[in-house]
Amino acid sequence: MGTAISMLERKPTALEISAVEWQLRVDLAAVHRLANRFGWDDSIYNHFSCALPGNADRFLVKAHGLLMSEITASNLIVVDQDGNTVAGAGTVELSALHIHAAIHKGNPEAVCILHVHPPYSTWLTSIKDNRLKMVNQNSCRFYNNIAYDDHYGGLAVAREEGKRMRAALGNKRVMLHANHGVTVLGSTIEGAFYDLYYLEVVCKEYFLVVSSGQAPRLIPDETARLSSEQIADEWEEGADLTLKAWKRTLDRECSDYAT
Repeated sequence: MGTAISMLERKPTALEISAVEWQLRVDLAAVHRLANRFGWDDSIYNHFSCALPGNADRFLVKAHGLLMSEITASNLIVVDQDGNTVAGAGTVELSALHIHAAIHKGNPEAVCILHVHPPYSTWLTSIKDNRLKMVNQNSCRFYNNIAYDDHYGGLAVAREEGKRMRAALGNKRVMLHANHGVTVLGSTIEGAFYDLYYLEVVCKEYFLVVSSGQAPRLIPDETARLSSEQIADEWEEGADLTLKAWKRTLDRECSDYAT
């Protein structure tokens, strides 16, 4: 594995790779920086990936040993299904390889995969009744759209565990792992980020409801379903505009992410 200094050195540039891949690198680096900003990261652990265009067997991911606050477009590495680094400096963390490789391989629509242990989403996975309740409008974003993996068997350090997680996801974009964390996938980076952002928001809101000691006022299923459909109508535009808005903040405050 390369040293922290060598992994931080700029490797490819926008002139050396395709414009499409470079944009993916910039957006994925932005999401890493935002995870750090929002307190979703876990030191050098947790991992985001993005499949390369036309090749789900190779994906962008951060080199193990780097903080999310250190990620740039150019120090992301490309790895294959076996964990070989085919571009960049450094190696992929073992659980990152087995979770992301299995999901990318098993679901070609999973272009971007975000796996983290944010505090409020992880809180929900850590309690006995770990189902998100429809207690407000934001909750309705996830009505009938969360897969719950109720098996925790230790670290995902084998490909079979990644495949098991992939099967547990089914056709959902979001999965809460019992006693663990969350995986969100999307056909775009902005879409996966949008869902992850609001998942942590609604889990925090639900935590506050539970912590109040008052009985939650639940939204009826039919109303929650209708609200979910209404939110879905603006989802794609909202995802695009949201990441663009946060990238403007990064451009003002830590523009090196895009280098």
